Amino acid sequence: MTDGRDSRYDTRLNVLYRPLEIIEAGKLARESVHPWYNQTLCEVNDSVVRLGVVRGEYHWHHHESDEFFHVIDGKLLIDLEGRTLELSRGQGVVIPKTVEHRPRAPQKTIVLMVENKGIIPTGT
Repeated sequence: MTDGRDSRYDTRLNVLYRPLEIIEAGKLARESVHPWYNQTLCEVNDSVVRLGVVRGEYHWHHHESDEFFHVIDGKLLIDLEGRTLELSRGQGVVIPKTVEHRPRAPQKTIVLMVENKGIIPTGT
């Protein structure tokens, strides 16, 4: 159920888990083979929680609402204008709306992301 916009990314917008279902993020991460895998796990109010299993570089983009990243395993670099944020396991950050950013991961990295459910993960 890839959104079909860009073959560099395996972006799945379908909501995989409903309320009260156990979320198997670890299993999904282990089974992922695409270098930039993004699966919507669940909805929480007006937001979604997405699992990213990433390696390599994403493109520069921004969103019209805030985006939260939390590293479960690995290291995530987020390039901003003039600096780079480096997140290790257990660390997170909020990227404010309209801020241009480029996530990248030098090795396989597992990330949880929270954003408004209307946001397309590939940004603008």
